[in-house]
Amino acid sequence: MKILLVDDSSTIIAATSKMLEKMGHSVSTAENGEAGVAAYEREHPDLILMDVTMPVMDGYAAAQHIRSQHPEDWVPIIFLSGREDEQQLQRGIQAGGDDYLIKPASYVVLHAKIHAMQRIDAMRRRLIQLSAELAAANRALERLSRQDALTDLANRRYFDTYLADEILRAQRTKKTLALILCDVDYFKPYNDHYGHQAGDQCLRQVAAAIRYCCRHPADMAARYGGEEFALILPETELSGGVQVAEDIRNAVAQLRIAHEHSKVTSYVSISAGVAVYLPGTVITANQLVAAADEALYQAKGSGRNRVVALG
Repeated sequence: MKILLVDDSSTIIAATSKMLEKMGHSVSTAENGEAGVAAYEREHPDLILMDVTMPVMDGYAAAQHIRSQHPEDWVPIIFLSGREDEQQLQRGIQAGGDDYLIKPASYVVLHAKIHAMQRIDAMRRRLIQLSAELAAANRALERLSRQDALTDLANRRYFDTYLADEILRAQRTKKTLALILCDVDYFKPYNDHYGHQAGDQCLRQVAAAIRYCCRHPADMAARYGGEEFALILPETELSGGVQVAEDIRNAVAQLRIAHEHSKVTSYVSISAGVAVYLPGTVITANQLVAAADEALYQAKGSGRNRVVALG
């Protein structure tokens, strides 16, 4: 361990340092509390042995300063005193100390106290590690709860929540909000002909193309259901939504995924419907989805592989 020894007695410094080094620890020293605080900042020790009564700044004040300035760090502080006094012990604990030794401490007692603090510190570090691992696992679970397992896009549940929140935000900030619904054309014949594994791979590729077309951090792409996808585009007007939808249609076309049973092209294509929330209007999430779905229905009804907008 790196141990910081703070004492105004050169005799105590010499004798205690010798014992600590014999135990295998590295030692840095300071002659008063103020110097001890500076050494703590500089050395970042694993443990502090601190005399109580010192000039300039006593051990209690030094401990309080260290604890107040570094509340997230826990470095064991063992006070050293020539007085065996219960009130001094209480004051030391209240100042931020963890134990109290009477000087001069014997080798056996000092070794035992340091070993106990090492064990406590190891347990604390393990607890911090477990807490961090648990927090990371919870964050991963939260992401998974929002994610579609096949495409890694947002799932339908998160889509519903996000759309409702963004409509409220658009109403509050008086901004537009575009919504795109798109559907893989003739996907059932594709699945029947090429098989479900090929169908899954096709959906993954289409999802990646859709994700690539999201322009802003707040844009959100989701798998709406089956071969249907959705994009929420905050602060986007109808023309901007149409442009994104066309970008998606072109991106999917450029994948050149063969589709022998498509009636509109030799490759996988999509149809898309675009709707927009306009500031000052009253609309629910379901109504906006219904408008985009109607636009998608018209795109499919008018030949597919195209974008239709309603606004």
